[in-house]
Amino acid sequence: MTKVVSLFSGCGGLDIGFQMSNFKIIWANENDKMACQIYRDNLHENIICEDVSKVQLNDVPDCDILIGGPPCQAFSMIGKRDVNDRNFNLVWNFLSVLKKKQPNKFLIENVTGLKSATDGNGDKVLELLVQKIESLGYSVTTATLNAADYGVPQRRKRLFIMGTTGSEKIEIPKPTHTAEPSGTDNLKKWVSVEDAISDLPEATYDQTVLNYTTPAISEYQKWARKNSTKVYNHKIPRSSELDMKIIKHVKEGGNYMDVPDSIPSNRIRKYKITGGRTTTYGRLKRSMPAYTINTYFDRPNVGCNIHYSQDRLITLREGLRLQSFPDSFVLDDNLTKRVKYKVIGNAVPPLLALALSKSFKE
Repeated sequence: MTKVVSLFSGCGGLDIGFQMSNFKIIWANENDKMACQIYRDNLHENIICEDVSKVQLNDVPDCDILIGGPPCQAFSMIGKRDVNDRNFNLVWNFLSVLKKKQPNKFLIENVTGLKSATDGNGDKVLELLVQKIESLGYSVTTATLNAADYGVPQRRKRLFIMGTTGSEKIEIPKPTHTAEPSGTDNLKKWVSVEDAISDLPEATYDQTVLNYTTPAISEYQKWARKNSTKVYNHKIPRSSELDMKIIKHVKEGGNYMDVPDSIPSNRIRKYKITGGRTTTYGRLKRSMPAYTINTYFDRPNVGCNIHYSQDRLITLREGLRLQSFPDSFVLDDNLTKRVKYKVIGNAVPPLLALALSKSFKE
């Protein structure tokens, strides 16, 4: 069986995809203690919870494939894109392990902002990374992929850097889904929000464990429910009284521009004057995949996080579904809300990881 080592594993989204392809994750590393707990609860015990820069390279086992998603705040399109950020150096920590272990193949996941990020000399970081990796003897492929094109009910674009010691480059996985299938391309239609979450029972503000009350309708729902008998983490995040008033005015597929001026919100007034993101105070559109599920999808003003037909924010379980985590993936209720939303918003969608893993088959 092909052996995989995972760095910056988070809660395991990338690893789940590779496991679904029958790769064996023999060792994983993550610095966040709570993310490690979630990983252990849902994947396996072979994860070391420690700063990767402090891990002895000799302690990392030999492997066939090295995968990981170094923290991306330094390159985020939303963030400051600061090359002096500590997280910037973590990308180079990945290369240190790559150089030491010399696996046959590797995969790095990051935000698309890395493509335009520059260092202190004005040189493009991505070009420097590729040059360094090529100097280690790898043939490198870079690709920006949209998760929706691979069966994830979410329009989430991420950059992937892949390499192999062979002369032939790793092939970019071909899309399996598209916005408008032609009928001759053998592609399926994007999985919509409704396809993903419409079978879930009515959420409440206090119960986190519920029974399924309706049968799964879509193929996606059947897949998500395959190994689960109950619905976990399906609790509505609480919003302020003002936010609840705002939410009631946002139309399906709409945003803050739907809110009338009579609502006393200085934030909304500012957005209307200076311009906010199209997803700000956004309500999901049932017939389309969600926009990017970020680390604050428990807030209405940071992303398109309002349920398409109910006047509430989406639950953690609905966010997990939109990230393509199966219902058997459960987060302990004792974890703080911030921890739960952070690790899920940062995760690689498992179904996107599954599509990528197929390019790593021998």
